Amino acid sequence: MKSLSFHRVLLLILLLCISTAAPLNAKCKAVKIAEGSWLGVLHLSNQTPLPFNIEIQKKSATYDFHVLNGNEDIPLIWSGIYHDSIKLEFPTFGTYLILHSDSKSKMNGYWVNPNKTGNYRIPCTLHTHKGKRFEDPALYQSAILPANIEGRWETTFEPGTKDAYKAVGIFEQNFNYLSGTFLTETGDYRFLEGNVIRDSLFLSCFDGSHAFLFKGKVTDTKEISGDFYSGKHWSCKWSASKNESFELTDPDSLTYLKKSEPFTVQFNDPEGKAFTFPTDQTSNKVVILQIMGTWCPNCMDESRFFKEMYAKYHDKGLEIIALCYESGTDVLLQKERIETLSTRLNAGYSFILAGTASKGLASNHFSMLNQVMSFPTAIFIGRDGNVKKIHTGFNGPGTGTYYEDYIKETESFIQELLK
Repeated sequence: MKSLSFHRVLLLILLLCISTAAPLNAKCKAVKIAEGSWLGVLHLSNQTPLPFNIEIQKKSATYDFHVLNGNEDIPLIWSGIYHDSIKLEFPTFGTYLILHSDSKSKMNGYWVNPNKTGNYRIPCTLHTHKGKRFEDPALYQSAILPANIEGRWETTFEPGTKDAYKAVGIFEQNFNYLSGTFLTETGDYRFLEGNVIRDSLFLSCFDGSHAFLFKGKVTDTKEISGDFYSGKHWSCKWSASKNESFELTDPDSLTYLKKSEPFTVQFNDPEGKAFTFPTDQTSNKVVILQIMGTWCPNCMDESRFFKEMYAKYHDKGLEIIALCYESGTDVLLQKERIETLSTRLNAGYSFILAGTASKGLASNHFSMLNQVMSFPTAIFIGRDGNVKKIHTGFNGPGTGTYYEDYIKETESFIQELLK
């Protein structure tokens, strides 16, 4: 009897705990958050803070959060307040911020990226802030003017190594405010924003997929040397010299056909279903095969452009097929990300899971090409079924005139193919 009574008491205690505990996802009373400008900081390490800007505005019972990088405005998707934490999702990458409100003007938490292995998360703090992204309180007390970074710079990442590669640094400067990007042969490094403090420059970008931080020091001979950090696990050296005429290799020449026979593609997707091109549905059509991934910001820029082209020219015979090479190995999660992108982008054209995020796998699928060296890669095919152009990478809106020129040239090219 004593044993039975004891167990009954334990059961009653357990039931009481269950009945009074709040459900895991139950919303609690919303905390008050200050509206206006905030500065977020991703702590890549104790010595490497990566700052980014956030605007917060009250909206009914919730808030609007916008991550800002130069001219880029990324609206975060509010998932509500659960217990003492806020979950904010980036719109296309499947990544999110989990933030706890310490007070009306301070928050802390993590940026979580499920696309990477090993429970990838980076500590994050936020506070109200109306100053510069990179501050130097002594700057305005000094007679030393900031170095002039304005213009084009011939840039080398990982100089002096077998992995060295070229880029063009494109910068605009207003006193000590600096914006711009690095353009490489496989895409650009997004909207970078920062400051020049005396002889040093600091630039950063956080878009939900990439966390980029650039530091550099300018010498008297107009040379720059510095460090580039990407996320919490990777960094390299970089150097640059002022060169207004430097250009990269033509992105239409990097990937090319090894064979001249009719262009055909056939492979099995991760579920064993065959993808075949061409088909009856693409006969006598102009087709763009977009090799991409939902995790890739340059691919998102290209997809937004292709959405416009599809809306304008689909009725005239344009078809676009996006072949998605996705991070991770969970096929259901990969398909979910593609469906989410397709729904949110509302592009109109097809997004198909092709496999894991591997340039080697994409090169195997497209064995008639010398290589697939970048996500994205766009293959333009004429009505006769022959490849007319292959474009490696994408110059996004952060590249200014590069982007504007590519948009004009590509639309004109599509118009010619449709004639």
